[in-house]
Amino acid sequence: VPAAYVQLGSLPLTPNGKLDRKALPAPDEQAWSRRAYEAPQGEVEATLAAIWAELLQLERVGRHDNFFELGGHSLMAVQLASRVRKSLGLELPLAELFAHPELAALAARLHGADRADAQPIPRAPRELPLPLSLAQQRLWFLSRMDASASQAYHISGAVRLRGALDAAALRQALQAIIERHESLRTRFELIDGEPRQIIEAQVALPLLELPASGLDDPLFARHEAEAFDLRQAPALRVLLARLGPDDHVLQIVMHHIICDGWSIGVLLAELSSAYAAQRGEASQALPALPIQYADYAVWQRAWLADGRLEAQTAFWRQALAEAPVLLELPTDRERPLQQDYRGEQLGLQLDAPLSAALKALSRRHGVTLYMTLLAGWAALLGRLASQTDVVIGSPVAGRGRAEVEPLIGCFINTLALRLRMDDEPTVAQLLAHTKAQVLAAQQHQDLPFEQVVEAVQPPRSMAHTPLFQAAFSWQNQPEGELKLPGLTLEAAQLERRSAQFDLTLTLQEVEGVLAGHIEYAAALFERSTIERWSGHLRTLLQAMAADDSQPVARLPLMGPAERRQVL
Repeated sequence: VPAAYVQLGSLPLTPNGKLDRKALPAPDEQAWSRRAYEAPQGEVEATLAAIWAELLQLERVGRHDNFFELGGHSLMAVQLASRVRKSLGLELPLAELFAHPELAALAARLHGADRADAQPIPRAPRELPLPLSLAQQRLWFLSRMDASASQAYHISGAVRLRGALDAAALRQALQAIIERHESLRTRFELIDGEPRQIIEAQVALPLLELPASGLDDPLFARHEAEAFDLRQAPALRVLLARLGPDDHVLQIVMHHIICDGWSIGVLLAELSSAYAAQRGEASQALPALPIQYADYAVWQRAWLADGRLEAQTAFWRQALAEAPVLLELPTDRERPLQQDYRGEQLGLQLDAPLSAALKALSRRHGVTLYMTLLAGWAALLGRLASQTDVVIGSPVAGRGRAEVEPLIGCFINTLALRLRMDDEPTVAQLLAHTKAQVLAAQQHQDLPFEQVVEAVQPPRSMAHTPLFQAAFSWQNQPEGELKLPGLTLEAAQLERRSAQFDLTLTLQEVEGVLAGHIEYAAALFERSTIERWSGHLRTLLQAMAADDSQPVARLPLMGPAERRQVL
């Protein structure tokens, strides 16, 4: 632990300033068998400070610093718990972090906490085809049932490259990433009635080089929408479109069964390193991966089977008991008998004053910005649907183990968050309720959504997704930055034409401003409706930030101009 982070006091140090664990008193074996070794308070605090500094990218952390005021958030809290488990062998419930966000106070709570299962994920034998992870299994079934549903789970992105591109180096760099990650060399087969993942030793990069007329060229939409045959590896393809001699667009499309949003950050960071290495401008080596995705898939099933499945199942069965089957939003068109995955997006941005006011509201009530925005979204949906019981799907990274953080794969899970507004809560009461619901759900986030559906057994319909039809996605996962020597890069905004749910609000903080989009089912809603609801959301959030003592049900939805028009 670098001594600069905290005052280590009289703890024994090595000559290079790190904690000398060998010089610490030997643990009492009987106490160890009951709970974690009660490390000296200073050691716990010092280790915790180092973890905070790493996660928050700070040089120094003070004893009385607040995790969330330093920039911590829910995803980072999960990473913190993972590192505490690995470094100290202690279990850190997320509720403890929210209740004691100062470093010294949290260290005091950790001192002598329950011992955690800190065993690393083992490598699985590769002699036989391996099972899918539970998230992969659902996506595989969707792909077999409905091709349009499978296409809704394509993850794509594009970047414009201006300058002298070394296409050969780019191809070799992408090929190196495929060789590094088994998930990118995996195909899926039905064997003895069960889906299995088969890892190929070698897979060639599917890269097309074609001319394009511009960013609106239909080529990009076709490349994004083309269905994957999951029996073939890889479930990935790359398009290098040439707009001019020194002007290209790189579009990468992957099926969700082998990647998630976090994976994109991993891919971009590794592509930057590999391209520079191919050009001879950086070291070739990346640190070896501790495990591969298939190891996680095998471990996940064994981990849940070890008594944890029942406890997590019981929580979700109770949390979602008698939840509404459908969010009855006023649609512009009748809902099709079978879910239609065609979608559109509407951009949304909250100005700097409103963004700052929402952050201040969050601080006053000890909640994260994610929780505040989730509460506002639930309040709007409830008002629109005339329902006081709203279930919203919200993705979590699912990377609660440090060894899976550098992997490309499908770890993401979706939590069905139920928010009740039966007794006309005030803004303050709704924020407190949202915080409690989110923390409880995150403490039970290891049960995959597919298993939650099986546990709750909601009425099934081909017309909509089970448990929830609206979602909220808060983009705070690490974003790898693509840096290619000699090139100027900018994100290429290509239109997305699919929607997994009726409505999905996606937001992130960019330079102090909240921005994102609303994705909506084109079969249900007109764009003008979503534009109006976007304004309602902005007005509602402004009212929440202005007066947290008001009942949420009485807060305005319409701005002055729309109100005059309606009246």
